[in-house]
Amino acid sequence: MKKISKLILIGLSVLVLAIGAGCGKKDDTAQTDGKLKVVTSFYPLYYFAKEIGGDEATVVNLIAAGVEPHEWTPKSRDLDSVSEAQLFLYNGAGLEGWVEDFLNGLGSDSKVMTIEASKGITLIQGNPEHEEEHGEDHEGEEEEAQGHSELDVDPHTWVSPRSALVMAANIRDAFVKADPGNQAGYEERYLDLENRLKQLDAKFTQELSGFEKRDIVVSHQAFGYLCRDYGLNQIAIMGLSPEAEPRSQDLLEIANFVKEHKIPYIFFEELVSEQLAKTLASEANVDTLVLNPLEGLTPEQEKAGENYLTLSERNLENLRKALQ
Repeated sequence: MKKISKLILIGLSVLVLAIGAGCGKKDDTAQTDGKLKVVTSFYPLYYFAKEIGGDEATVVNLIAAGVEPHEWTPKSRDLDSVSEAQLFLYNGAGLEGWVEDFLNGLGSDSKVMTIEASKGITLIQGNPEHEEEHGEDHEGEEEEAQGHSELDVDPHTWVSPRSALVMAANIRDAFVKADPGNQAGYEERYLDLENRLKQLDAKFTQELSGFEKRDIVVSHQAFGYLCRDYGLNQIAIMGLSPEAEPRSQDLLEIANFVKEHKIPYIFFEELVSEQLAKTLASEANVDTLVLNPLEGLTPEQEKAGENYLTLSERNLENLRKALQ
């Protein structure tokens, strides 16, 4: 009797182990669903990756809607999310100051493929637009820029459709390398995205070329690549990081510049406080407009189905209004 009971107990134990193993396998399958798992560091990369990945990839963005990426730092759960992925996309060019330590946290045995999406773009060094415009050595801004990026470069590559084309191609290449079995689908969807970005680039080029005015005043120096690619000049209230506090002398100089050059609008952005831009606009007796650095969506924009392309179109509309 004892022998029979022992056999039954062993049989039940084996069954429990088999069920447990089966459940574990099922959970793993449900998690990946047979798709390439991709994690992105912030919104523009998420948008490009979703467009290219389609139904063959699961794309997760680390930063929630409404959060300014300059202010964000990863948590342990974000490390867990990336460690379970096959592909991690980050901008580079100094935007993610946390990325080196973060990737070291994955461990030497990690198989996650990491891609710097801005690779291949000629980067803007330092703060050339501001220094050229005002002809001064702004030590405070230089220190701020160094703090924002150890490379002392402008990280805002994605704001220009022309740079976005390079980034999308890098993401396409990463998808194909990580999941060659679905190359045809990735290539097809990339070509569609490339076509839309090329149309956007052509529209910016055509519609911004006819204005005699070329200066724009912005709250945050995030539009260097946009200005370089389409022949504009940005005068920024703050430096490369939107949290930087400008000196009172800088504000006075910009206010005088706005008056002297009859600048009709001062641009602000939605993910950071607009108070400084509005104060300067009031001082210079001009209005304000939104110029979106495309770093992320507000919850309202996300709910309304806005995306990188629609917000870029709105940027173009507001630029045309400001340059008239």
